[in-house]
Amino acid sequence: MAAETTSLFRARVPAARFRNVEAILDRLGLKPGDAFNMLLAQIELQQGLPFKVTTRPPTLISSEQQAVEWEEALGEY
Repeated sequence: MAAETTSLFRARVPAARFRNVEAILDRLGLKPGDAFNMLLAQIELQQGLPFKVTTRPPTLISSEQQAVEWEEALGEY
């Protein structure tokens, strides 16, 4: 079986953001490269970004509707 080839990807990100993300990923037992590879795998599987990207703000729901959605998702309180 032939060895899989890899590609090197470089990106510029704000240093503070990278430090914050590294700390979070460390708690998860991941390295930034692992997280990036997971993102690429999800893009490949879903044939798009694995999260919604929009310029429109989300619509707010009433507290009553939020209670209904919580109860449907988690059961009665």
